[in-house]
Formats: sequence, structure tokens, C-alpha cells
Amino acid sequence: MDNKGLIDVHHHTIPPAFTREMEKRGIALVAGAPLPAWTGERSLAIMDAAGIETAVLSLSAPGVHFGDKAGAVALARECNLNSAELGATSKGRFKSFAVLPMPFTAEAAAEATYALDHLGATGVVLLASTDGIFLGDPRFDELMAELDRRKAIVFVHPNIHPTSNTLDLKTPGFFVEFLCDTSRAVTNLIFTGTLERYPNIRWILSHAGGFIPFIAWRLSLADGIPDLAAKAPKGVLTYIRSLYYDTALSPSPFALASLLQLVDPSHILFGSDFPFAPEIVVGGEVQTLAASPVLTPELRAAIGRDNALALFG
Repeated sequence: MDNKGLIDVHHHTIPPAFTREMEKRGIALVAGAPLPAWTGERSLAIMDAAGIETAVLSLSAPGVHFGDKAGAVALARECNLNSAELGATSKGRFKSFAVLPMPFTAEAAAEATYALDHLGATGVVLLASTDGIFLGDPRFDELMAELDRRKAIVFVHPNIHPTSNTLDLKTPGFFVEFLCDTSRAVTNLIFTGTLERYPNIRWILSHAGGFIPFIAWRLSLADGIPDLAAKAPKGVLTYIRSLYYDTALSPSPFALASLLQLVDPSHILFGSDFPFAPEIVVGGEVQTLAASPVLTPELRAAIGRDNALALFG
């Protein structure tokens, strides 16, 4: 795989303000993974090693809401200012998806407006669920309308849903529960009619869409159920195929073969998940894509760079 010029759409920032908040609350793990030590310099080092030209920074779970609306608003702004500063001083190496103070709709819409208009954000990052509330919930319609009006790019990152903590599984949540969160959010976006009502939002799903490619046909059976079909009048697969999917922690031929059968190849984007995926894993992702038996050289170039350029303009 030609690594030159890769665009990484799934690359996390861990700003000092976020680290301080996590430490203040005694939170050391994110979905079972230790919160990594991170700096912009560390990102640039792995980008250089892996051939990543540009990384679009985003905040991961658990987001900025820790029970206090004012605190969430302030923390979102501080994180977004930090990302804007990194972008301004990186000579184009860093772009950013602005984090929003979800689940507070009016405040989230205001922060999206500020970040997109004044901070040069490429789009916004939304967790698949916040406080147990999934994307697609009608209480978020004001935000959806604003993002639709702007034809905004929304990067969807999973969270740990409160119900996941009741399962008593012995594996870290990032293995399976993250993928459930994304899959449930996408299902909700379809069957609440959100994707139909707000067709101008460009959605990027983390981790190859969770389980969505595997269950897409099963979900499409809803086309024969009148109450659900009314919310997705174009057919379920049409909405699923309108979404974008990143390769973060999903570069295997199993995942890619499924995606390539489901969506147009132009809707697949390179993602690394650094620094939650450490340097050795990022290297493995790039090597796995380079050796993939299901990708032609043209597809590798498209996934690595060209599709993101087309999406971001």
C-alpha cells in the first residue's frame, strides 16, 4: 500500500482540559482501555511513521458531559479551542471534528455553529449515545436541522451505553459494546426517520459501522413492516448505503469484503483510532490494508486518501 498522503478520519485528541476532568473524577479507563498519554507531537510521530499526511482529530468517549450542563459547555469549548490551535500550528497536518456538549441540544447546536464558523472545524463528532440517549432521538431535532442546513459532516463514535455496564461481561467494552452502540444508533437514525428528514448530513461511522454491514439485509426486512417502512420510504438499504464507514480497527479482509459488497467503495475511509490504538496497532492496520486480498491498488488509494478528499472538498 502506498502510504503517502493517507488521510486519517478517526484520530483522537486528548486535550489537557479533558485529561484534567477525567483525573478529577477518578476515571482512568475508556471502555475498558486506559486513557493514553497523548500530545500532538506523539500523533505527528506516528503519522510520519505510517505515512499519514493529515489526521482529523476528535474526542472519544465519554465526551464532555459528566453530569453538569455548564461544565459540558465549557469543556467542549476548551477542547475545540485546543484542536483549532493544533490545526493552526500544524501546517495542515491536523483538522478537527468539534465535540459538542451533548445531550443538551440547544447548547450543542450553538457550539457546532461556533466551531464550524469561527474555529474552522471540518465537522462535528457525536457519540452514538449520551446518557443512554441514542442519536435519532427527537429531542436532538434542533441540532439535526442545523447540521442538515449546513450539509455538515458528522463523525459518529461509540460510547458505553449504561445497559452495557449491567451485563457482567469480563471483556473490555471496546471489544463488543462499542460496536453495539454504533449499530443501535444507526438503527435508531433509520427507524425514527432522522436520515430521511435530514438528508444533507454526511455521516461517518466508526469501526466499519459496527455490526451494520453484517445485519443490513436483516434490517431491510423492515421494508415490509408498514410502520417502520414509513420512516424509511426509500428502503433501509438506501439509507445504510448513504453512510460512510471508516476502517479503524477493522482493516481485515472479512470486514472490508462485507463493506465492499454493501456500499460503494467511495464510502470507505481510512481510520487508525490512534492513540487508543497504539503505534504497533496502527502499523499493523496500515500493513493489513496494504496486503489486503480484497483491495486493488486503485481501491487502496481511494480508501487511503481520495475518498476523504472528495467528502471533505
